[in-house]
Amino acid sequence: MNNSVFEITKAAGFDAAHHLPDGGPEGSPYTRLHGHSFRVEATVRGQMVPPVGWVADFAQLDAALKAIANDLDHGYLNDKPGLESPTLERICLYFAERLKPQFPGLCRVVLSRPTIGESCALIVE
Repeated sequence: MNNSVFEITKAAGFDAAHHLPDGGPEGSPYTRLHGHSFRVEATVRGQMVPPVGWVADFAQLDAALKAIANDLDHGYLNDKPGLESPTLERICLYFAERLKPQFPGLCRVVLSRPTIGESCALIVE
């Protein structure tokens, strides 16, 4: 079992406002300013790294994920470069682009809006 592959996951939450720009369905309520509570999960895949025997340091993943979430928390997503049209898909990419350099084993980012039962998963390759 020396080649065992593991996945570790950390989660963070944030609240933010946004709107989707024109171009969506006509009369869509998404084009009006509104907000959500978001939950983001980042998963890192890999083999155990000696000498500790872990895939990655949970504390480092937690700190990196929370730093990004805190940057978005109680803000207006449309003002962030890359989030001018802040769909769940683009927000997943936003997190992945910022986490991947520090965590090369990043394999999945899941963003959800738990209160309305919606989620999006980005499989990072």
